[in-house]
Formats: sequence, C-alpha cells, structure tokens
Amino acid sequence: MATITAAQVKELRDATAVSMMDCKKALQETDGNMEEATRLLRERGMAVAAKRAAKATNQGIIASSKSDDGKTVGLVEVNCETDFVSRNDSFKAFVDAMAVKAVTTDEPLSDVCADALTDQIASIGENLKIRRNVRFELQGTGAIGDYIHMGGKVGVLVELGSEKEETTAAPAFQQLLRDLALHVAACSPAHLVPDEVPADVLEAERAIFAKQVEGKPEQIIDKIVEGKIRKFYSEICLVEQGFVKEPKQSITDLLAEAGKALDDTLTIRRFVRYQLGA
Repeated sequence: MATITAAQVKELRDATAVSMMDCKKALQETDGNMEEATRLLRERGMAVAAKRAAKATNQGIIASSKSDDGKTVGLVEVNCETDFVSRNDSFKAFVDAMAVKAVTTDEPLSDVCADALTDQIASIGENLKIRRNVRFELQGTGAIGDYIHMGGKVGVLVELGSEKEETTAAPAFQQLLRDLALHVAACSPAHLVPDEVPADVLEAERAIFAKQVEGKPEQIIDKIVEGKIRKFYSEICLVEQGFVKEPKQSITDLLAEAGKALDDTLTIRRFVRYQLGA
C-alpha cells in the first residue's frame, strides 16, 4: 500500500471539499491515486463537484486589449515567480504590451515575442513566462466584451451576436454583454452548450450517478440519473447556468428576455476564461 502524505490529503480536500479523514480513507483505498479517490468520493455522494475551479498556482497578470474598432480583442496571461514582481510597473507595462500584441496574432506570443521576453527577464531578474494568449475577431453582427477581475487574476472574453446592427449600440445590449462577461468570471463554465461536453466525460458522470443510486427501484433509476445529468449541465454549461445576478433565471432565459426587449435574437457565440495559473 502506498504511503499517503498530508499534502495528498490536503490536495484531495481542496479539490472535493470532503473531510480530511474521508479523503485519507479514499486515498488509502485507491493506493494514492488522486483521480480514482475523487471518483470514489463522488460515488459515495461526498464530493460536492467533479472538480472545483482551479486555484491560482502562479503569480502574474491576465490582461486584455481591443483594436481601435473594437471588433478584435486579445487576452494574455503572463506569469512571474513572485507577487512582488507582479506589482512591478515595468512588469505591468510588459503585460499590457503583450495584450496589445495579442490583438494582432493567433500565434503563441511565447514564440512571437521571445526576444522581448528574454529582455524583460534580464531587466527584472526573475523568470517570466507568456503562458497563453487568444484572439477573438467578431464573427458577424454583434460585439465582443472583455472583463478583467481581481486585479488580473481572472480574464474573460465573450462574443454576443445579434441579427440587427443597430442592436449593438443599445445600452441594454452593452449592459448584457458586461453582465455575461462578469457571469463567466464568477461562475467558470467549462462549455457553452451541453452538446460541447465530451462523450467520455458525460459517460463517466452517468456511471458515477448510477453508482450513487444503486439499490433503488430499477424503473426510477434512469429518471434519477437523467435529473442528475441536467443538474450537471446547469453547473458546467454557460447557457444552462443560473445568472449570477439572478440565480433562478438561466442564461438562456436571460438572452430571451433581453432579445424580446430589444426586438432581436441574441446568441452567445463563444467565450474564453483564463484563471491565473489554472
């Protein structure tokens, strides 16, 4: 049997919100396998979710920038070793410059700006890493919203589509775009719609839910499992989630309500969420 360390127990507790004692038992039963231990706890109905939002493990900043016409938006994450450097004005300026560069390319900035990164490392005296970047170019009528939360710990891009060009200038449309970006930052959806959930992930969830209801009458097991799947979708799919400002209203319903008020059809085309170190 593998030796279970206190660090392993803490990691499992952080991931599942289950007691230290139950985490230790699960790790002992799975010979220290973190993934199997998490699954075991979920089968027993102890773990509160498949996984919690990844915690920040690195220092650094996430930043965004827009083109002059607002139709292209870039997002970038730059990591450093210490919080001290993340608050350094020179480092902040470098990250802002990388965000501007992210508007112009889909290539990894770690390659495109390798020389600039080397110069910055030499100047600051600490290892830096351009971890990732993404660019959204507007696809049709609509707008792209960006949102940076917690001083650069979380960054979001959301593309909201409409059928009418004049809709995008309406204050209600712009407010909805800001609200959607804020929602993504706060609620961390993994997918836009249920159809995007990988089949293997869905089947794994079904297996866990079926395990949880073993022993119940066979005729109701399928209904219970399907109900749990719908709840699973409402936790990880953006359009199924409850709106952060009004949890009883789904994002789908929010879009329909706003579309009716604006006499237009509104659609979330895509989104991305960066969390520092995740």
